Amino acid sequence: MVFWVFGYGSLVWNPGFEVDENVIGFIKDYKRVFDLACIDHRGTPELPARTCTLEESEGAICWGAAYCVRGGPEKEKAAMEYLERRECEYDHKTLVNFYKEGESEHPYVTGVIVFTSTPDKISNKYYLGPAPLEEMATQIATAFGPCGNNKDYLFLLEKALFDIDHEDDYVIELANEVRKVLGVVKSSVAIAKKMSASSEARLKASLSPLKLRPLPEAIAMDS
Repeated sequence: MVFWVFGYGSLVWNPGFEVDENVIGFIKDYKRVFDLACIDHRGTPELPARTCTLEESEGAICWGAAYCVRGGPEKEKAAMEYLERRECEYDHKTLVNFYKEGESEHPYVTGVIVFTSTPDKISNKYYLGPAPLEEMATQIATAFGPCGNNKDYLFLLEKALFDIDHEDDYVIELANEVRKVLGVVKSSVAIAKKMSASSEARLKASLSPLKLRPLPEAIAMDS
């Protein structure tokens, strides 16, 4: 068996498994959204990260990279087992048509696997759903897990899409909002450090050695 898998999130810059062919291209009628929780890589159960999933959207185009694995059952099985562990928050493997850059009329490959998630909080415990941009940015700016920060996931995706010359306006907007949040946090920390330094200086001044003056000589008084 030979299989192809489409990457639209971290797989774009870090497939993590041995591939025999990779092609830049897109799938149709899906858009990238940050509506899926990650609790074991870039987040924790207490503070889940927000990572990419796909949402059906007629007429939309989602750019990324398709990877081909061939070379025998053992190699293909190992690659799929790796992907299923890595993409464990996704509850579906959907088959889609993949289009190569510059060839939008006819699919380059049909039956390409893409990991997707059910957009339902009841049937899919990892589905967070949409939220206001500022709320998502705050969550992404603060979440972290065993594999690193949530914000790095977003910034690396932004760069990866830039590198393949197919930036995503939604990713850029969200990344810029996260930068605003990080700027506010950084400013708050700087102010706190400045206030702390000022308080420490005042404390040191208040604890400076006392200058003792000599007592006046005793004066005899008539009783």
